[in-house]
Amino acid sequence: MNLAAIGVPGLIIILVIVLILFGPRKLPEVGSAVGKTLAEFKKSAKDIMDDDEKVEAKKTSDIEK
Repeated sequence: MNLAAIGVPGLIIILVIVLILFGPRKLPEVGSAVGKTLAEFKKSAKDIMDDDEKVEAKKTSDIEK
């Protein structure tokens, strides 16, 4: 199941549940924390992909020698 399969009604239900759990005062803090976490995850994933590309490039250059 991917995110696109949830649909608009599912997203509305999720938002209502989050609002009930955390309340309107905590919601901006939760959103900020989630955003920072996703940004850090994305940065880490990009770093890992860059490292893999460097290793592959080194293997290729070693084979050509």
